[in-house]
Amino acid sequence: MRGLLFAAAWLASASAPAAEPRDLCPDRPGLGTPACTVERGATVLEIGLADWTGDDAPGLRTEQFLFGDALLRFGLSDTLEAQVGWIAYGRVRERDTVSATTTRASRFGDVSLALRRNLRHPDGSGFSLALMPYVSLPTGRAPVGADDWSAGINLPMSIELGAVSLGLTPNIEAAVDSDGDGRHLAYGSVAGLGFDVSDTVSGSFEVSLSRDRDPTGHGTQALAGLSFGWQPDEDAQWDAGVNAGLDDDSPDLQIYLGYARRFR
Repeated sequence: MRGLLFAAAWLASASAPAAEPRDLCPDRPGLGTPACTVERGATVLEIGLADWTGDDAPGLRTEQFLFGDALLRFGLSDTLEAQVGWIAYGRVRERDTVSATTTRASRFGDVSLALRRNLRHPDGSGFSLALMPYVSLPTGRAPVGADDWSAGINLPMSIELGAVSLGLTPNIEAAVDSDGDGRHLAYGSVAGLGFDVSDTVSGSFEVSLSRDRDPTGHGTQALAGLSFGWQPDEDAQWDAGVNAGLDDDSPDLQIYLGYARRFR
């Protein structure tokens, strides 16, 4: 009798429909961080295919190119994910506009490690809240790498309001000093508005404000960003975005393209 009951229970569980997968919720694109987490057993690979940043300062023109800015996310439980990030290749070009001399440097980037623990609605629906500590390891060299470790914590949150969603990402960090030796306090937040353009295309407009207390000089960066993502199927997304500096401490312009893929 027990054997029959066990067989019936096994058949019932085997024939039960699989749980519906969550909507794909990649970190890319944009300035902020989503509060959603990758579901248990799934892996998401996100990669910046190309990223260009340009900045003009008195007497100096700087351009940075990044290729293969990768992020791998693992779903450890229904509410916890682990992340590993690495910049595969970066190139920085600086031109002294007074002497007309140019310097170039090509480097690997640093490795970042993070955990994201969702505290409410891990699929990102309704009001979603998460806690995300992270650390960056100096595997690269300046000017692409930071030359020392840094650590910080994000508190991403979002709320759906009908056809739009609001997102907020407060952050505090022990950032690396500009000379690559030691750390200082940096803090700020990103606020954004997400919206759907169609069933497969989404967009977001964000504003970022961050305060950096580097010993060589304190500064405040203000950025505005517009980005779009296209999901051809439930497990993939292509994205593009542009960020513009709103003050003298910020880079003038950033343009990027990327891709995300979920494996289940």
